[in-house]
Amino acid sequence: MKRFEQNQRISTRFGARTRFAVLPKPAAPFRGAQEAELERLKARLLQEAIGQTVDPELNAPLRRAANEAAALAWATSYPLLIFPTLFDEKAQSAARQAARQAEIRQESLAWLEAG
Repeated sequence: MKRFEQNQRISTRFGARTRFAVLPKPAAPFRGAQEAELERLKARLLQEAIGQTVDPELNAPLRRAANEAAALAWATSYPLLIFPTLFDEKAQSAARQAARQAEIRQESLAWLEAG
């Protein structure tokens, strides 16, 4: 067995140079203006919904409904078009849920008073 010397040269062979084409990065659509418009629409519809309700307990569920509708609408291709319908559905669902909770609360109080 030959002993390798530290100064021994090793011949190297390289293949042909490989070049990669750098393609321009496609420009992503700037959605900042659309996002601001969606926030304005959300605020306007939320204020209208809060103004029409007589129960202040419904304010927080309506705000949650608006945020959920905005998040869902933002995932679509046309968030400004979809948001009003989604918000209406979510607001109606929140109102039904709040009414059901109030009904259960009243029934629970009645049971507590009877017992």
